[in-house]
Amino acid sequence: ANYGPNPICKGCLSCSKDNGCIRCQHKLFFFLRREGMRQFGECLHSCPSGYYGLRTPDMNRCSRCRIENCDSCFSRDFCTKCKAGFYSHRGRCFRGCPAGFAPLEELMECVEGCEVGQWSEWGTCSRNNKTCGFKWGLETRTRQIVKKPAKDTIPCPTIAESRRCKMAMRHCPGGKWRRPAKTKDKKKKKKNLMERAQKQHSIFLATDKTSQ
Repeated sequence: ANYGPNPICKGCLSCSKDNGCIRCQHKLFFFLRREGMRQFGECLHSCPSGYYGLRTPDMNRCSRCRIENCDSCFSRDFCTKCKAGFYSHRGRCFRGCPAGFAPLEELMECVEGCEVGQWSEWGTCSRNNKTCGFKWGLETRTRQIVKKPAKDTIPCPTIAESRRCKMAMRHCPGGKWRRPAKTKDKKKKKKNLMERAQKQHSIFLATDKTSQ
């Protein structure tokens, strides 16, 4: 039966002019649509976005997905497609993937990422492979890759990092620490001393001749 311009009773076994479908034909899903203060029943072949088809002996119904940010779901607690901007992971929707998983942009899914172990302790402070003779050096710590990513295109986190450190021993045992002299400055200083010595020697010779 049709009431007005819209076939609101299409697929119904029983229908009301005010409430639309009350019971649906076999294989169709009953969906209660709300428009403002009014609601009416429809019989659909598939449920709309945010709902899933629940089959029961009494009547098939469209039931709402209870998962946040889910566009379509397999059951009340398992999402098959998330809303735009969210990644699907084990039936849930995430803005960013959980730890240990990486986003797969083409499918908007979270897949197993590169898993790394715990950081080691910071190593010995050194510079130029020496642990003394300098005031400042570098210390390094590392961690191991525990599980490789599901895809080669997924990068692994950094497995080594260094930071500046102050050496415990500035002076090496058995030797006195000296700041390395600049070669150019030493040569220039030596040259100036030689020139001054030569100049003084020339003045002495000139004075000696005059007195004779």
